[in-house]
Amino acid sequence: MPKLKTNKAAKKRYSLTATGKVKRTKSNRRHLLANKTKRQKRTGRNQSAYADKTCENTIKKLLPYGN
Repeated sequence: MPKLKTNKAAKKRYSLTATGKVKRTKSNRRHLLANKTKRQKRTGRNQSAYADKTCENTIKKLLPYGN
């Protein structure tokens, strides 16, 4: 049986934790920060978040080796 290919776009966006959850980074913290409110910037400061349960199985298929 051949090796499965990892989806490179998913590899850059998601990572799997030891317990099997899918970790992701929050959006809206890259550029145009001068136009955003203090609250938007503060809530985005903690970059770690978890992917939604409905998307979790799809993301795990894209990352067969847990990259």
